[in-house]
Amino acid sequence: MKAKGYIALALLALTLASCGRKDGEGLQMLRFEQFLFTGGKGAEAKDFDSPLINYHADDELFMEAVSDFVNDPVVSDIYRITDSLYHNMDEEERQLEKALKRAEKLDGEIHYDRIFTLITADFENYRNRVFCNEDELAISIDHYAIGAMERYGYFGLPAYIVRMSTRDHIVPDCMAAIARERIVLPEGEMTLLDYAVAEGKVAYFVEQTLPNTPDSLVMRYSKGQMEWMKKNTANVWSWILQNRMLYTSDLSVIRNLIDDAPKTNAFGEDSAPRATSYIGWQIVKSYMKKENASLHDLFEETDSRKILDQSGWRP
Repeated sequence: MKAKGYIALALLALTLASCGRKDGEGLQMLRFEQFLFTGGKGAEAKDFDSPLINYHADDELFMEAVSDFVNDPVVSDIYRITDSLYHNMDEEERQLEKALKRAEKLDGEIHYDRIFTLITADFENYRNRVFCNEDELAISIDHYAIGAMERYGYFGLPAYIVRMSTRDHIVPDCMAAIARERIVLPEGEMTLLDYAVAEGKVAYFVEQTLPNTPDSLVMRYSKGQMEWMKKNTANVWSWILQNRMLYTSDLSVIRNLIDDAPKTNAFGEDSAPRATSYIGWQIVKSYMKKENASLHDLFEETDSRKILDQSGWRP
């Protein structure tokens, strides 16, 4: 099911800038879905003045689209289900504030003062369930209630996506989105190593800002997948080298090694997906330990081969 009205505008505004955190102010979590579906209780329209939300209360046609969205019976039910699970998000707000303070210590340019939650009902767009710009972040919170939407057949999402759509994934997903917003990618076609190192940087950032998070949540793996990956890291690396895939940029060849999936086809039914992302994480961790680089420098470095060579990593 696709979202209507203001949602489409919100999702088009991912790269726009906003305003930064002011010294002494704490993190704000602003609940846009509650504002819309309760008729504006507990907040004001000006609270959602952000390019991530694109809420235009003075635009008559825009507000008609919002009304259609809010009064859609399926969307209303999605809100009811979601709010029953996430009416209170104080714990997530607390965790994110602590994680963002750690991020600021690692890189003084990282400042986030507002986090929005909203309903998009756009489950086809699960890859963007958390989106951000340089200083604000938004969570499509209904995506994390999909497991309670069995009556709708989970809106056609595959089981491995439903598994990753639970409450304990919210905070790691937020920190991962912040990392992806800031990592500079190589120009031109990316190789398998480029993808691996980029995702390794994301995992490293999540690990550093959420130090008590299990590896399985950092990687968005099940417990079994995490165990498989740790056990088979050397085998996966050997397979990549033997098949001369490390510097391949052919997406038709490497897609199953980098995309979300129930498994990595080349390694069997019980394998972990995105196997190269875990390898990239190990490379980045080794590089950061050996080179003592700053987080900012890590995110700016686009030469993945240099990172691999200087890391000295071997499984």
